[in-house]
Amino acid sequence: MSRKTDRPNVLFIMSDQHRYDYVETHENTPEALNTPNLRRLTEMGVTFPNCTTNAPVCAPSRIGLASGIQPSRLGSLDNGSFLPSTVPTYYQQLRDNGYRVGCVGKLDLAKPDGYNGRFGDRPRAYSWGFTHPEECEGKMHAGSSAEPIGPYTHYLEEKGLLETFYRDYRNRAKNGWIKGGSPDSALPTEDFEDTYIGRSATDFIKNIPDDFPWHLFVSFVGPHDPFDPPTEYGDKYRDADMPDPIIDNMNGKPEWVQKRTVNLTPEEIVITRRQYCAATELIDDQIGMMLKALEERGELDNTYIIYSSDHGEMLGDHGLYTKSVAYEASLRVPLIVAGPGIEGNRISHELVELIDMNPTICDFADVPVLDDIDGLSIAPVVRGESENHRSETVSKLRKFSCIRTDTHKLIEDSDGFIELYNLVEDPDELNNIADTEQQLVRDLQTRMESRFGPNLVDKNTQ
Repeated sequence: MSRKTDRPNVLFIMSDQHRYDYVETHENTPEALNTPNLRRLTEMGVTFPNCTTNAPVCAPSRIGLASGIQPSRLGSLDNGSFLPSTVPTYYQQLRDNGYRVGCVGKLDLAKPDGYNGRFGDRPRAYSWGFTHPEECEGKMHAGSSAEPIGPYTHYLEEKGLLETFYRDYRNRAKNGWIKGGSPDSALPTEDFEDTYIGRSATDFIKNIPDDFPWHLFVSFVGPHDPFDPPTEYGDKYRDADMPDPIIDNMNGKPEWVQKRTVNLTPEEIVITRRQYCAATELIDDQIGMMLKALEERGELDNTYIIYSSDHGEMLGDHGLYTKSVAYEASLRVPLIVAGPGIEGNRISHELVELIDMNPTICDFADVPVLDDIDGLSIAPVVRGESENHRSETVSKLRKFSCIRTDTHKLIEDSDGFIELYNLVEDPDELNNIADTEQQLVRDLQTRMESRFGPNLVDKNTQ
C-alpha cells in the first residue's frame, strides 16, 4: 500500500562564502551579475537583506544552524569544531517527525575529521539526523589530497581528473589562494564540484519517493575561494565592470585586522570579483535545475525553499579577503524564503540571525521546535502575521564579539579593543567612533553580553 503525503517539503540551499550584496536583486550588486533563478525566488517569496551569520566562518556557522544555539555557547569559535554529539539538531527533529532528510554537499559539522566516506554517508551523518546523506568535501578540503577522501574526489578519480585537480590546487596554495591571479578551474564545467552537487541534488528531487515529506539541505562549496570558475563561466565576466572596493586607511581598526590586508592591485581585485560572479552564476544555474525538477514533479507549490549562505566574503573591501571579521561583507548573508502561503515580491528589513532558520524550518514543517534554543522563528514575519523580529543580531569568534542594531555596530576584540560604527551615517565602517560614544558602547556591551548567555559546552568536543 502506497501513501502520498500532503505535508510540505523543505529545500534549503546554502552557498559557501556568498556575501549579501552579490545577488542580482540587491541594489548595490554588480550590474553584470546574472542570477535569474535567485531573482525568481525573490519574486516568489520574501528577501531579508539584514540577515547576519552567528559566526563568520564555516564550521561554527553551520553548527549554530544545525543546533539553533549560538555556536560560541557550544565552544565553537573556529573551524576546529565539532557539533557536540549530545546536542540535538533540527535534522533529527524532522526525521523523528516523519521526514526523509537528505543532504548533498558540504556540512562541516565535524570539520577536523577529514574523511567523508566513499559515498558521503559516514556514520556521523546519520547521527546528525540525515536519512539520505551525501556529504561532499569543501573546496580546499577536496584539493588537499592526492587520494580520494569523499564522494567528489572519488568521482574525479573515476573520471581520471583527480591528479589534475590536486596539482591545480597545490599550485594555487603555493602561489597564494588570493594572490595567485585567480585562474579558471582546471576542470570542465560538468566536473566542477558545484555542478556535481547541483546534479546530485536534482537527482534527489527527481527520485525521492513521495510517500513521506522530505527536507533536502543542499550545500554548495562556492563561491568560496579560490575563485576558480570553469572557463565557460569565467568567459562571461572577462570584461565586466565591477563595483569599487571600500578603500580604508585602517585607522581605528585593530592590529590583527590590519595585518590581514592583502596587497593586490586594483586590476587584480577586479579579476577576483569577476571570478566570484562567475562562480555565483554557475550556482544559480544549478538552482534552476532544482526548481525545474520540482515543477516536473508537481511539488513546487508544496515546497518551502530557502536560500542563504554560512558567511560572506570581504572581496577586497578594507583591503581584506575571505571572512572571520565582523565587517558587513563578511557578516551579512543573503536570505530568501519562498513557499506555500507566502506572498512574493516582498522585502523585510527585520534583523535576522542565521540560527533563526532552525526553528523556522520546524514551523514550516509543523513539527515541534527544539527546546532551549537561541534561534527565533521568522515564520510569522514571512507569513505576514508580524512585522517585528529582533532588535539586534550578535556574532562571535575567538577573536571578537559583535552586536549589530538597525543603526550601529559594536565589535569588541578578545584583547579589549573596541570598534563602534554608525551604520546609517558610515555604512562603509570607516570611522570608529568608540572614543566619542562611550555611553553607547557600554549600553551595547550590556545588550551583547545578555544575548550570548551561559556556555553549554566549555570545550568543543566530538
